[in-house]
Amino acid sequence: MHQILRIYNSLTRQKEVFQPLKPPFVGMYLCGPTVYGKAHLGHARAAITFDVIFRYLQHLNYKVRYVRNITDVGHLERDLDEGKDKIQQQAQLEAISPMEVAQRYTHTYRKNMEALNVLPPSIEPCASGHILEQIAMIEKIIAQGLAYVIDGSVYFDVMQYNQLHQYGKLSGRGIEATRSGTRALVKQTDKKQRVDFALWKKATPMHMMRWPSPWGEGFPGWHIECSAMSTKYLGNQFDIHGGGMDLLFPHHECEIAQAQAALQTDLATYWIHNNLVTIDGVKMGKSLGNFITLDALFTGNHPAIDQPYSPMALRFFMLQAHYRSTLAMTIEGLKAAHQGYRKLMNGLHLLTKRPHEGVRPTPTNGLLDGAIDADCAACYSAINDDFNTAKVLACLFSLLKKINGWYHGTLDDGSISTTAWNQLRHTYTTFVTDLLGLKEEHPSTTDQSLEILLPIYQEAKAEKRYHQIDAIRTALHKMGIAIKDHPNGVDWEYQ
Repeated sequence: MHQILRIYNSLTRQKEVFQPLKPPFVGMYLCGPTVYGKAHLGHARAAITFDVIFRYLQHLNYKVRYVRNITDVGHLERDLDEGKDKIQQQAQLEAISPMEVAQRYTHTYRKNMEALNVLPPSIEPCASGHILEQIAMIEKIIAQGLAYVIDGSVYFDVMQYNQLHQYGKLSGRGIEATRSGTRALVKQTDKKQRVDFALWKKATPMHMMRWPSPWGEGFPGWHIECSAMSTKYLGNQFDIHGGGMDLLFPHHECEIAQAQAALQTDLATYWIHNNLVTIDGVKMGKSLGNFITLDALFTGNHPAIDQPYSPMALRFFMLQAHYRSTLAMTIEGLKAAHQGYRKLMNGLHLLTKRPHEGVRPTPTNGLLDGAIDADCAACYSAINDDFNTAKVLACLFSLLKKINGWYHGTLDDGSISTTAWNQLRHTYTTFVTDLLGLKEEHPSTTDQSLEILLPIYQEAKAEKRYHQIDAIRTALHKMGIAIKDHPNGVDWEYQ
């Protein structure tokens, strides 16, 4: 039922059948955060997107080495070659060292990812821990005649490179478009051409983060960091390189150029980019000042948020849209995601309440079995179609209707064969928990409270103690739980 996995490749601009270089091994690299502040919704979207990819490749029995880096040096303001280092700038604001800033926000990022049930990567390298590898790659590029040294800084010679290779093959932006786009953004410094980018920057006397190099004390350029770290752990050519759409140019374009210059490869076979989160039609980002941190969303401590929203509600919100489509952050969307998440959790809860009681190897009505089989197959068709989680959720809600109908008695047990029922239960559970990564959020104390309150509720109901019945319902309502009365007893579900 797994079918064939097809992935949209930004490099070729089309969907392609996924064929790893060395099956069953898969190498995947994701550009991680620059840790100069708290993680926001944009960071969450990239992490959740590639978490689903990581989970599904493992589900297909691939042995995945997933590398997600931490950028803790060399990322200058406005993503340019001139200006202040983002981490050093934050360190000056907080009156602490740059490495303290990096450590603090790396910790909060990992804590947020754990709350979102994002699996940790196989390897999580820091740029500051791989200076030697970056210097070695720069030396290779210089040896190829595709970089030059001026006054302690090293720049990639884009014009020279473009005579041998195609600069702009990923983004579709040629040299002229790139040159005109940089005219107003970057003042002419010591570079030969405006389109050239820094591989190594000479440290000014005030620059705190600096390392020795063959060209003098300085620090690496932003683009070289990912090229050096990815190839160290995944080899000169690996399967998947990912990141947000905003990294496609210039960051990933420059990565390909560096890899071609030093290693004669495109670095990765498949380049995958998730689209952006927007607010009022504008990209959310720290540089624009319109971002919402994950901590603020989870606590409700932000003027644009009406209440706290749980990590799983946010995860569901992200999964509702295909990763290549823009995602507009709205209160209405968050509320709908909260309800949708709870409905899926109710389905898991109902599947554990009682086993399927039909014993027939074949059903009395084969139509329902056929519908279940079609829904289960559609789940796999959707995720195999470029990880389309939006379609997966639609298929799961179709299965949920059958679960609700079975549990509440509108579907007869005998109309579903045990084979079809087991298929439904396995597919629903696998996709909700293992592949989409959704999990129960209520604390263990809630289970303990229900174990105590439900028998008391049943007793109060039998003895018609209505005030006590109302009090129990009210208490559980505050916990987001509703009591459901059935002919055979009492149950609960998320509201």
